[in-house]
Amino acid sequence: MTIRPGPRNSITDIAGLLVGQAEDMAARTGVTVLLPEMRCAAAVDVRGGAPGTRDTDALDPTCLVEAIDAVVLSGGSVHGLEAASGVVAWLAARGRGHPVGSVRVPIVPAAILFDLTNGGDKGWGDTPPYRALALAACDAAGTEVRQGNAGAGTGAKTATCKGGLGTASAIDPETGVTVGALVAANPVGAVTMPDGTFWAWPWEQESEFGGPHRPTGPAGPEPVLFRHPAAAEPAAGGNTTIGIVAVDAALTKAEAQRLAIMAQDGLARAIRPVHTPMDGDTIFALATGTVELPEPRAVALARIGAIAADCVARAIARGVWHAGTLGPHTAWREKYGKP
Repeated sequence: MTIRPGPRNSITDIAGLLVGQAEDMAARTGVTVLLPEMRCAAAVDVRGGAPGTRDTDALDPTCLVEAIDAVVLSGGSVHGLEAASGVVAWLAARGRGHPVGSVRVPIVPAAILFDLTNGGDKGWGDTPPYRALALAACDAAGTEVRQGNAGAGTGAKTATCKGGLGTASAIDPETGVTVGALVAANPVGAVTMPDGTFWAWPWEQESEFGGPHRPTGPAGPEPVLFRHPAAAEPAAGGNTTIGIVAVDAALTKAEAQRLAIMAQDGLARAIRPVHTPMDGDTIFALATGTVELPEPRAVALARIGAIAADCVARAIARGVWHAGTLGPHTAWREKYGKP
């Protein structure tokens, strides 16, 4: 049985998941919101050395909250964490959230990437745009996901070319589970070999990032981190790849955490080097709960975790492939002269 992408090749192939995005092109930044139509079991795995997150402690399997209401990915470094406040307000106004007595408290974990030095106008004074962008993203949420210079990927970069926001999905015929990934790629490392071939090329599905892209020369044994002027002097917290994997399976929080841990391997398949001291690599995992895992559950979870890692790798390459040149950061297609 062959694993293939879903009809949209998007995280929204999982029924009930919507994605909203908004950008400030003058500031070269943006916000992406994953907005489930139902509350979802969720977990998180953080591997980078310089993360910026909100409400991740609540996702620990030992903690009280069993489900979340949305996940936010944002540019703006620490300023971008304000985007989650906008989503909380949007949800609360609609009576959505964790029930506490007579009120509802929306649970909205978030992660940010660093895009403050990409040349955009960051002179926003004491009014960063992220709350407003988050509200606009929620209002715009739907099943179509714009890629490349969109949402949290708007101002993203990589060591060798423009970064971006990407998504991918896969349907596992063995378990019946649909798996999706949504990733904003902004790593210190490179997503390509020296000849422009994506590190993720072995996992490409249906020419989704312009394939086939088999390497035309040696990949080289050493990382390519310092071969590009933009990465010549990387600063702590100055990058980060952040993302979400989701499944329509019914998972516990502990199982969702294992899914997030396994999905982090997708970063290692698509970025070199990864999980550096200068990155804040963070992956959230969500489970909508509509499909029961077959027994033995551990084997089924291992299978969808492996597929999730593949989806993350593909989403990273797709985000970069779709990205356009922005300021000093050249698009992959322009830099490498490939279709």
